[in-house]
Amino acid sequence: MKEALEKIRQSAINALNEAEDSKILEEIRVKYLGKKGEITAILKQMGKLSAEERPKMGQLANKVRAEIEESLSNAQTKIKAKMREQSLKNERLDVTLPGKKVKQGQLHPLNIVMSEIEEVFMGMGFDIVEGPEVETDHYCFEALNMPKDHPARDTQDTFYIDENTVLRTQTSSVQIRTMEKTKPPIRIISPGRVYRSDTADATHTPIFHQIEGLVIDKGVTMSDLVGTLDMLMKRLYGEDCKIRLRPHHFPYTEPSAEVDIMCFNCGGKGCSMCKQEGFVELLGAGMVHPKVLEGCGIDPEVYSGFAFGLGLERLTMGRFNINDLRLLYDNDLRFLKQF
Repeated sequence: MKEALEKIRQSAINALNEAEDSKILEEIRVKYLGKKGEITAILKQMGKLSAEERPKMGQLANKVRAEIEESLSNAQTKIKAKMREQSLKNERLDVTLPGKKVKQGQLHPLNIVMSEIEEVFMGMGFDIVEGPEVETDHYCFEALNMPKDHPARDTQDTFYIDENTVLRTQTSSVQIRTMEKTKPPIRIISPGRVYRSDTADATHTPIFHQIEGLVIDKGVTMSDLVGTLDMLMKRLYGEDCKIRLRPHHFPYTEPSAEVDIMCFNCGGKGCSMCKQEGFVELLGAGMVHPKVLEGCGIDPEVYSGFAFGLGLERLTMGRFNINDLRLLYDNDLRFLKQF
């Protein structure tokens, strides 16, 4: 039995010295030290020995086991170091190579101007309110004093989902929802996407963005509307910016006006963009119609207010001197990187 233990010790150590990977080490461990391994097989034969020989053989078997375990541990350390060295060699980096430039995103020009406008209005005490883009006929038209078959709907011919559901043509629907839920005083802007079946050209697209404003309180007048819009335009375009108001008709405001801004392409001299007029139509505005106030549960004898609707795309064109609205939607990085 002594010779057998010595043979097992030498055989195991030789095998461990020649092992090249962790899988082989595990196979050697199981072969010599496992529950059904060769050391265990020797120990099962201890019952055949005399009482005097058993302690000596037991000590020798434990010594052989300890030597094999130590050799196994050394072999594992050696193989791990070898694998780490090989991994470092395979994953080595050439630090002399130029680094890769990290591409950084940026805001779209529409988002830039939207943020500027929101900042101006928040500075004047306005809240920002949003609403659904898929709207009911009631909120999009009827509550704005445009019943079915009203001729004013023709200019806002849009995309219907069914007879009473439509993609909103303006964010005025958010104003109606706000007046129904909130008691005056009210001071809000409602930015968002709107939809109309316009043919795409230098100043029109079937999808665009509006920023509508609403102020309802006691004693609100037309001069408050003009002062608010004049301050906004001067903040966006500079103190030299000029606006003009032209009488107009909107079913939901009375009196109503079209608000123009001095053409940013020609500086008021007249060009193809402003159709030689020197001014570009920018937004519609006016005093909120008494019927609209009554429909939302607000007494027009006590409260008055003004409303306006800004076209974000046209404001952006003026802000960055862009002469074709379609450029904002072409997704041409050569154009967008300029901002």
